[in-house]
Amino acid sequence: MTGPALRALKENLPGSHLTLMASPGGSLAAPLLPWVDDVLEWRVVWQDLGRLPLDPARELQMIEALGAGGYDAAVVLTSFKQTPHPAGYACYLAGIPLRLGESKEWGGGVLTDEVPAAPDGLHQAERNLRLVEHAGFGVRDRSLGLRVPEEARGAVASLLEGRGVGPGSPYLLLNPWTSARSRNYPTDRFALAARRVSDEMGWPVVVSGTEGDRERGGALLGPLGDRGVDLIGQTDLAGLAALVEGAALLLTSNTSTMHIADALGTPQVVLFAGTELEGQWRPRDTPHRLLRRETSCSPCYAFTCPYTQECLDIPPGEVADACLSLLSEVRAHA
Repeated sequence: MTGPALRALKENLPGSHLTLMASPGGSLAAPLLPWVDDVLEWRVVWQDLGRLPLDPARELQMIEALGAGGYDAAVVLTSFKQTPHPAGYACYLAGIPLRLGESKEWGGGVLTDEVPAAPDGLHQAERNLRLVEHAGFGVRDRSLGLRVPEEARGAVASLLEGRGVGPGSPYLLLNPWTSARSRNYPTDRFALAARRVSDEMGWPVVVSGTEGDRERGGALLGPLGDRGVDLIGQTDLAGLAALVEGAALLLTSNTSTMHIADALGTPQVVLFAGTELEGQWRPRDTPHRLLRRETSCSPCYAFTCPYTQECLDIPPGEVADACLSLLSEVRAHA
């Protein structure tokens, strides 16, 4: 979601050195963002869920690291429910003279340029671009964008070929899991939907995920039978991007893979839970279908559903129909 804003900053300031400060997970995306020159990786306490121990020395080290960068300005990119002021204050203590952010509340002199908050329903990429435009910069391209490293393409091609999927062969990529249980469509339903698409199209189903997904992968791979290609835990983020780039269709949940597909132009069907507003995160440029049931509790922003996930009560046949309909539409416009 930060890519369009980073692109705009770099295009308007071509001689600048752009450092991305991100969490360990977020920093993995840096090699895919050609506008980023450097990464400052840090687990910041204002985004912590209570897992970091009390350690003021760690925070002072962060201030020291920020100060050592000699930065002229800091652009604090936040979602609609985040405040820019902790990050802005850290930049203030580090001696960064210009500090730009969007805020719903007053933060004193923490930010040198405080932009009034956008409507909550604004797409996150547009929220970030709005901040850049407020600083007076033009925006040439509002779309998401990623650069897939050639070495990642080569590594993924070798993985696929070793499992019988030759160069240029179409495949359905199934990336079913998210970090929040509330956003996970039932694994057995994913398997049934993917198997039907595979049977209709004659394609293999490539299953991706992290090493932590391996235990639950068995329930998915079993029903896929010989159509399943197990790449769970076999790729890093760049490799996942290469898999998405090469797929004829992505079947996924509302997770980072959805944004990767939007950046790379891969058609996708998304099981979009009621945890968030669709308008904040939905694909904007790639052919897609979003599937969900309207519920009174949406958006809940919960990690665990206290009910029975009515928002994802979608039969696998309906999911498969959406996949086949989208593929037919894509072929008609090819």
